[in-house]
Formats: sequence, structure tokens, C-alpha cells
Amino acid sequence: MSEQHTYRVIVRGTFDGLSEASRSRLLAEVDAHGISAMEFTEEGSLTYDRTLKHFSYRLVVVSDAADGEEMAGAIAEDRVETALRGLGHGFKGLRSTVTDMDTMKINYKR
Repeated sequence: MSEQHTYRVIVRGTFDGLSEASRSRLLAEVDAHGISAMEFTEEGSLTYDRTLKHFSYRLVVVSDAADGEEMAGAIAEDRVETALRGLGHGFKGLRSTVTDMDTMKINYKR
């Protein structure tokens, strides 16, 4: 069995072709999806603002270290696609930024 690493992934994208129902639901929930709601979770944390242009999802992905950051990003993007499609929200241009928490160096102040 391969060693598992924990990755923090930020997936960014643009809302695209939102229906009136999607727009209404997103606007009704906008206060719950602002900066204060940003957190890394396995199911993902969606953030956006009232313009309904761009969004970001923050996710935790546990994956084989041998597969690397690229695979963690692909897993996260797949989760985001599934979540947004399930909610009926259109999107485009997903891109991810991945941080391997197991190899991240922490500089402690002395």
C-alpha cells in the first residue's frame, strides 16, 4: 500500500449559463458563502459574491503520494464538477492550486 498524503486544493472557476433558478438560489445563499465561510473540507467549501461571476471551492483531498499534486488537483476538480452539476449551476474554466500538507515546511518563529 502506498503512502497517503493530505492535500489542500483551491479550485477556481467562472459561473456560466446560470438559469434564473440557479441565480436566485445562489443570491439567496450568498451571505453563507462569503469570505467568512472559507474552510478546507472533504466535501468542499464554496465561496462567491453577489456578482455571480467567479467562485472558488476549498477542498481536502487524501491521495497516494506517488500520484502527486496533479492527481489531487484532478480529484478535486472532479468533485467540484459533480457538486456544481448536482446543484444545477453552470460553470467553466476550472483550475486548481494544490498544496501538499505533508511536505509543507513550517518556519516557526523563535
